[in-house]
Amino acid sequence: MADADPRTPFLHTAIRAAREAARIQLTHLGGELEVDTKSSDVDIVTQVDRLCETAIREIVLAAYPDHVVLGEEQGTGSAGTADARYRWIVDPLDGTVNYAHGFPFFCVSIALEIDGRVEVGVVYDGLRDELFSAVAGRGALLNGRPLRVSDETVPKRALLGTGFAYVDDTIHRNVEVFGRVLPQVRSIRRPGSAALDLCSVAAGRLDGFWELGLNPWDVAAGILLIQEAGGTVTLADGSPYRLGEPSLVASNGHLHGKLLRLLDLGSVLAG
Repeated sequence: MADADPRTPFLHTAIRAAREAARIQLTHLGGELEVDTKSSDVDIVTQVDRLCETAIREIVLAAYPDHVVLGEEQGTGSAGTADARYRWIVDPLDGTVNYAHGFPFFCVSIALEIDGRVEVGVVYDGLRDELFSAVAGRGALLNGRPLRVSDETVPKRALLGTGFAYVDDTIHRNVEVFGRVLPQVRSIRRPGSAALDLCSVAAGRLDGFWELGLNPWDVAAGILLIQEAGGTVTLADGSPYRLGEPSLVASNGHLHGKLLRLLDLGSVLAG
């Protein structure tokens, strides 16, 4: 029987675009890169980021010319977003620093927001051929198999992830949190791709994750994946996360209250 969900064609478009971006990434991996800086010396962009975003835009807009694409490198282009019912939120290469150094942890992230709600999310790790996908209300999948968050309830047995923004003040604040929390959990990982870190929570590979200063394209797809896998994503105070907010805490849900107390991000942000 054909899938009657009207969002299924959107999912197929997102997957096709993600696979094409990953193909571009792997084609150029290890080659000569044109590296420019953005907000700081460590906030970099390469021609591969731009090529991937262009390819994604072409695929999405060829299928849906009246939709809006918000991308990390090109913003919304000439299109406005105020009245956009359909907004694609794209990180064409999440983990650019990793990619530029040949460190094998990067991906492409694509989400579709419909009437202000993220309904479709795809994160593709081309190196490992791992396709994470979700449609709101239909669960999360990894290469077609259902995903479920971990069932860990004890912080001392938890493996957490985090990341560090490119702004000095935010880096210093999270270093303080990292040092304070590390002795109270099993360990903390910092691989360098927020989108894949969120997927790791959805897949039960990490029990929780937090970061400060993330952008919508970093997290839109990953948040949906966690929620559809049974996990929880909030702000530092436990209220629902909204794209663009300064703090994000994600977990398997069982640990969430304890993780919020351990992190105590409210005091960090207020300091």
